[in-house]
Amino acid sequence: MLKIGIGYDVHPLVPGRDLILGGVKIPYEKGLSGHSDADIVCHAVADSLLGAMAHGDLGKHFPDSDPRFHNISSLLILEKVKSILTDKKGKVSNLDLTIIAEEPKLSPYTTQMRENLGRVLQVPAQAISIKCSSNNGLGFIGEGKGMACLAVSLVEVEV
Repeated sequence: MLKIGIGYDVHPLVPGRDLILGGVKIPYEKGLSGHSDADIVCHAVADSLLGAMAHGDLGKHFPDSDPRFHNISSLLILEKVKSILTDKKGKVSNLDLTIIAEEPKLSPYTTQMRENLGRVLQVPAQAISIKCSSNNGLGFIGEGKGMACLAVSLVEVEV
């Protein structure tokens, strides 16, 4: 059986934080604010996988009120979601992501992001598409105040 999930995450940009996307530390003067490392790529993917399995959302499993998740690497969060997927006999078939940000240019980092996600989710990097887009100056993302990520996942489930 095939199941589809959609995930979305958005965080504000702030000075004094590392910018981490898809487990890659990207040189930039600002980073994303959040309880964990605020990796919107991992968060959107995790949410899409939880959605495909009808297993709640990221906040249900990793609440920002829980100190265990403070500054945690979102790759570890994704590993925990992969365990849930495996327990429910699900396997990632492919992922399609769009990162929305004005700056910095992110395309030089997408190969490493794909490799990181593939390693954690145990799928070939070729099964993961990451595209980068801007908001063309519109809204808080266009003003450089934040970033967002959309993710769609296709999951095969044994029945």
